[in-house]
Amino acid sequence: MTVGNTLRTTAAHCSGALFFLHVLAALASAQAGPPTVTPPNPFKPVTDDPFSELNLTSDKVRSFENNGGVVVLVSVFAEDGKTRLDRQSVVKTTNQSAHTVNWQATDEKSQAALELPVGKYQFEVSAVGYLSEQKELQVAGSIKTIPLEIILRRDPTAVDLNIADAALSPKARKQAKNAVSALQSGNLTIARKKLDAAYQLAPSNPDLNYLLGCLFYQQKDFGRARIYLGSASDLDGHHVRALTLLGRVEFIQQDYPLATATLERAVAADSDYWMAHDLLAGAYLNQRKYEQARQQAELAIAKAKNGASTAHLALGQALVYLGKRDEGVRVLKAFVQDSPQNPAVPQVRELIAALEAINTGAVPATKNVAGNGVEAVPKNAMPVPSVDPLLASPELPISVKPWQPPGIDEVKPTVALGVSCPYDTVIEMSGKRVKELVDDVSHIAAIEHLVHERVDEMGNPATRETRDYNYEASISEEMPGYIGVDEYRSERQLRADYVDGIATKGFAALALIFHPVMRENFEMTCEGLGRWHEQAAWLVHFKQRADRPARFQDYKVDGVAFSMQLKGRAWITADKFQIVRIEAELVSPVSTIQLGSERQVVEYSPVLFQQKNVELWLPKTVEIYLDFRKRRYFRTHSFDHYMLFSVDSQEKRKEPKMPPTEITQQPLPN
Repeated sequence: MTVGNTLRTTAAHCSGALFFLHVLAALASAQAGPPTVTPPNPFKPVTDDPFSELNLTSDKVRSFENNGGVVVLVSVFAEDGKTRLDRQSVVKTTNQSAHTVNWQATDEKSQAALELPVGKYQFEVSAVGYLSEQKELQVAGSIKTIPLEIILRRDPTAVDLNIADAALSPKARKQAKNAVSALQSGNLTIARKKLDAAYQLAPSNPDLNYLLGCLFYQQKDFGRARIYLGSASDLDGHHVRALTLLGRVEFIQQDYPLATATLERAVAADSDYWMAHDLLAGAYLNQRKYEQARQQAELAIAKAKNGASTAHLALGQALVYLGKRDEGVRVLKAFVQDSPQNPAVPQVRELIAALEAINTGAVPATKNVAGNGVEAVPKNAMPVPSVDPLLASPELPISVKPWQPPGIDEVKPTVALGVSCPYDTVIEMSGKRVKELVDDVSHIAAIEHLVHERVDEMGNPATRETRDYNYEASISEEMPGYIGVDEYRSERQLRADYVDGIATKGFAALALIFHPVMRENFEMTCEGLGRWHEQAAWLVHFKQRADRPARFQDYKVDGVAFSMQLKGRAWITADKFQIVRIEAELVSPVSTIQLGSERQVVEYSPVLFQQKNVELWLPKTVEIYLDFRKRRYFRTHSFDHYMLFSVDSQEKRKEPKMPPTEITQQPLPN
């Protein structure tokens, strides 16, 4: 099996079970539209790069080619009014006379210098986790520099979920795995120790909050369990296990209306999770909403793979109260027969005996309570003591999947509230940056470090193998609309030498999705202003268009190519429009080749080539999470010691120095 993302590869395709994944950025039919013409800016800084940051020191502003403009120096402070904001913010400037809008990010000192013509302006400053602030200012020509201080106040509704917390670090992931094992074995002391260590590293991770909720639930500390489970469900509204366990805790505390609301959220998050339907049926039953209880119990039974016999208890009682006594008794007897060891069985036997001993019609109906959805009990329903379905409901399994990050659409990073996104500028300029890379570079060399693990469902590695390579990549636009990326490694590997039969290629080129000739094949949406570390970044969601052929990535299995549709999210800096991080995954599994999932996470960093006096944003790390043929794999590729061979370079090519290729493979301890 070989996994590789390439825009076009010259690597030989091996036969047999070898499996290739290619990212193909060759789109012969995709043509860029006419270039956008930007009017000249008479107030641009004295620099060859119109997107370079302004060098601000104290209150001094870099010199400008000034044609009558005024420099407005915007300084952004935290709510105490004295401390500079600890993160990058974005300044939106609206010329209220000319009705033009400009965007600029602050620098490391939380300042931004804007040279503006005379006029009336509105300034809006936004940062993730803070409420936006607006100020109006009349810019007069008699003043050369105008200081403008803006104080931002924290958004009380914002959850400061930075990307480092969403995807657990290796250290935090390891602590979480150990905690899960301890929880499952009932060793709560060890579990608490491991979870505390992981929580300190990533307090906003929903899985860690969920696991802490599980811990306190097992300790019967339901108050603290509700706190952490509530945090988990707030951080991840689709965390069905956190929502279900939270509903169970509220059920235990007999807060039936709140339990009902929580469990309704759970079934909305995952309608196939039968245990949420089972508990919701019991919650409805305790509120005398018998028809809803019947519906949820039947859903639980239908969706349970091995038969949700416990849901028969709620279903049987709901049928009795709906006047279908005989049918209800049959369902209750089926529960006893199917679950003889269930702790609720003795009480259910007594209930069945009481129902069979009472004559039909001997019991008066109860009155309906108007307006609250409580249903009347028909005359042939039996007012015998009911059995709480919670007694029969099984404990929820403790399970998370830390071996791979949550799905693209499952957890969304926090964005600044109410901040409009300059979509056209973000897409145009990020595409320009990618195009510059393709235009300016022919060959890049680096040292590549590969770590390959085969893991279980909790991410525990069974085997690990490491390799180092002399890596090269060439990028070229050989014809309009066709981008070629060829990857080479210093040693050509035979089929047996591929790690687990997998060769990964081209993942580092994922940013080419934003190239002008590529992006038309994807639906793109700017989700808002987010963060990458402490930098302000626009978040752009992309997805393969249904009306365009999927040509960016394919898998080759036994020589047969299968095209893949991708969706993902990119982090694009607000100051220079550089793509600094991309996450991508399959739109849907591919059952024909038993491909359950594939997740890519690529981080880019600036690399300075001093001889050529050029800085390029190149891949730093690539993480690949692969579920293929019922096996799970985790790979990391990291790159260092970059060398650049430009198109016009006459420089003699030198191989990067590195140790000989090392291969280590051994089973890991449990």
